[in-house]
Amino acid sequence: MVEYRLFRMVYYLMDKGSTTAPELAEEFEVSIRTIYRDIDILSSVGIPVYTTQGKGGGIFLPRNFVLNRSLISEEEQQQILTALQSLTGVDEERNRALLKKMGSVFQKQTTNWIEIDFSDWHPQHEELFQTLKSAIFQKKRMLFHYFSREKTATDRKVEPLKLVFKAREWYLHAYCCERQAYRLFKLKRISDVQMTEEVFKREALEKVLAPEKLYTTKRYSVKMAFAPELAYRVYENFDSVEKSQDGRLLVTAEYPENDSLYSFLLSFGGQVEVLAPEHIRNKIKEKIAQMQIIY
Repeated sequence: MVEYRLFRMVYYLMDKGSTTAPELAEEFEVSIRTIYRDIDILSSVGIPVYTTQGKGGGIFLPRNFVLNRSLISEEEQQQILTALQSLTGVDEERNRALLKKMGSVFQKQTTNWIEIDFSDWHPQHEELFQTLKSAIFQKKRMLFHYFSREKTATDRKVEPLKLVFKAREWYLHAYCCERQAYRLFKLKRISDVQMTEEVFKREALEKVLAPEKLYTTKRYSVKMAFAPELAYRVYENFDSVEKSQDGRLLVTAEYPENDSLYSFLLSFGGQVEVLAPEHIRNKIKEKIAQMQIIY
């Protein structure tokens, strides 16, 4: 959120007195070009950000500068505080400090209405997340081992562009040097990560999760019947649920046919029946037969 970064930048300058574009770029994890663009935006709304060249120069605000609350409407002030509150789970320590400062400036009591934690129970995943984050902001190419949904293992060199959270899963959106195309990599399938010293210039796409980019395979309307005792899971996963005469819960939803779909269906064990389409129903039968052979 640009507005959020601009306010952080103003308070950083008020606190530090003077700094440089590279320091700001590192602090806010953006490019130097973005920093100078932000400075132009701040200047255009009347915030006197000055830049000086040469030894001892830098970026600074006048010593007597005070943020004018009248520049921001009451509604905008509340929206800023609400947005900051929603971000505390992403970078808790820094965002809570900024939230406190902004609440003080606007003379408003913030409402503790949300708590977010995107992490899972595996420490190694947090380490991977931080490594990818560093590579994205430093624009360094990466090497890693990847297991695709086609069950093949490959070594990849990529230009990491954006971390994406979708349907309870983290993905890395990157430009694959081997495929010469953009790809989404599920973080749980990435291993042996190395950040190289090779710098790239490619910028992240504005919108990664557009429907036409997510689903490159055909989608099917899958009709399922769930046992009544699974109601808690059914209502967690589906918006539209009907009850059949025998008490089962009927659901119809669209899915691309892949391993994730079959893993999801099999996670319900014997308490779900796929009613249609027929070929997905038969595939479930085959997987159950394979499991019977093993056990």
